[in-house]
Amino acid sequence: MNLSNLDIGIVLGYLVVTIFFGFWISKHASSNLKAYFLGGNQIPWYYLGLSNASGMFDISGTMWTVTIFFVYGLKSAWIPWLWPVWNQVFVMVFLALWLRRSNVLTGAQWITFRFGDGRGGRLSHIIVTVFAIISVFGFIAYFFEGIGKFATIFFPWDLSFSLGGLDITSEQSYALLIIAVTTVYTIKGGMWSVVATEVLQFVIMTISCFVVGWIAFRSVSAEQIDAAVPPGWKDLFFGWHLNLDWDGYLTGVNEKIASDGFELIGLLVIMMLFKGIFASLAGPVPSYDMQRVLSTRTPAEAAKMSGLTILVLMFPRYLMVAGFGVLSLVYLTPEFAQMGVVDFETVLPLAIERFIPVGFQGLLLAGLLAAFMGTFAAFINAAPAYLVNDLYKKYIRPDADPKTYVRYSYLASIFLVVIGLFFGFFAGSINSLTLWITSALYGGYAAANVLKWIWWRFNSYGYFGGMLAGLIASTVVPLLFPDVIAIYLFPIILLTSFAGCAIGVLFGAPDDEAVLMNFYRQTNPWGFWKPIREKVLAANPDFQPNRDFYRDLFNVLIGIVWQMTLLVMPIYLMIRSYTELAVGVVLFLVTSFLLKKYWYERLKDNAQTT
Repeated sequence: MNLSNLDIGIVLGYLVVTIFFGFWISKHASSNLKAYFLGGNQIPWYYLGLSNASGMFDISGTMWTVTIFFVYGLKSAWIPWLWPVWNQVFVMVFLALWLRRSNVLTGAQWITFRFGDGRGGRLSHIIVTVFAIISVFGFIAYFFEGIGKFATIFFPWDLSFSLGGLDITSEQSYALLIIAVTTVYTIKGGMWSVVATEVLQFVIMTISCFVVGWIAFRSVSAEQIDAAVPPGWKDLFFGWHLNLDWDGYLTGVNEKIASDGFELIGLLVIMMLFKGIFASLAGPVPSYDMQRVLSTRTPAEAAKMSGLTILVLMFPRYLMVAGFGVLSLVYLTPEFAQMGVVDFETVLPLAIERFIPVGFQGLLLAGLLAAFMGTFAAFINAAPAYLVNDLYKKYIRPDADPKTYVRYSYLASIFLVVIGLFFGFFAGSINSLTLWITSALYGGYAAANVLKWIWWRFNSYGYFGGMLAGLIASTVVPLLFPDVIAIYLFPIILLTSFAGCAIGVLFGAPDDEAVLMNFYRQTNPWGFWKPIREKVLAANPDFQPNRDFYRDLFNVLIGIVWQMTLLVMPIYLMIRSYTELAVGVVLFLVTSFLLKKYWYERLKDNAQTT
């Protein structure tokens, strides 16, 4: 496809403005590590919420989401439970409060706050830093795969070349170029630059979503959609089997469903629910989402920020997903039928090429590039903190000048990007990377990070053992069962990690009681803390222990339904299922009222800055 000069000008203009904006605002970021990585805790929560939403609106994820909507229809609303998408609800309801009360810089530094600075605490600190770095490599590879595949369809220039016997494809060249631009403004501006540009990117992306939704709604009728999809495609609910047969509609889709391993959707959702509870209770992994929480001014603002992220992200994103999905189903299916072999992950860029008019193409491409750059920038700003703050500053040069740490953060960003790109050259499909990150890698994180919140006797050696066992299992188990979908390997990885936790707890002494009392008093989690709670109360009879478990559980359940309505309402609108849309609107209003009454209005009661 050849973009018009107007569209190319819009995209290039956006890139120039982004770089300029990032450099202009960088004066706020260079004073010290807290200013560089957390914005000095001076950024308003609503900007952080918009930034967080923009950071979750990436090209690779959007391409994947359009693909699964095209193939699975309404049942695709359940597949994001792989992450799980509702881990944000857990963060919103209570985990953001607990995390922000720590007043630390990174997730790894939080481990020292929880376990102390003895030998076990240092081992735990190092292992979570290693996990953070490995996850960044995985995500950079994931981004690399998506942005290259996306850009090649739109930009007219052949950028393939050979370097030292290595053939670089045009797809890889575009990915390298866009990643380089993003890395430059992120390194220069730190958290201030990331948030400022992501707010701009979110505005562009949201406008783009409504433009796509309007075009799709005007261009496709309910009768055309019904003719293009097999029976069951428009059904949200399911039995044990998917029961979706594309024979007679489009060749190759049944093979896609078989290769994804989603035919037994009932078992899949049970596994996603099982995995999701552990992954959500574990809290956000040490990346951009945790960094946004730690960047807020107060614990209450951290909770509000997480809620705003869900509210502003889900509806516009799925309006775009559903819009592109129905356009592709109606107008691209005949073209796909002629192609024989279809790369379903190119549905999104092909839909943009066919259906978006001149001028709006440039705006939409700028928006999608903004989504990619926002997500990538968020990772590249968050990850160096683990190398500089948690390794270099803690173990090598604890007394260096603040400017030195910022300069080393620049170098750490470049190092992480280069290594991540190396893995990106050998990545498979977006879907395979998604499944490995969500099911295997995060599976190794869950056990130790659930226990760290809720059990006083869970010690630093247990954390180290659980994380080490989980990392090894998440790498080795998928190699031992190459033909098994990663989500079904989660129980093996989880049990292996729990075994590592148990060994560490049995053979390691309890952590320093003073450290545990300080952690419990400041964080105030619910769970199995009775011995520590009694000592804290003995020292401070005015302390109010957290007795909100059942209210938090209620709010989480309501929040998951609330989030699901935000996801399915734009889909029902696009496919003209107005009865189901009305039900979704009613559920959204009821759950919004309940969350306002039992979550939002009570934040002031338990979210004081410490």
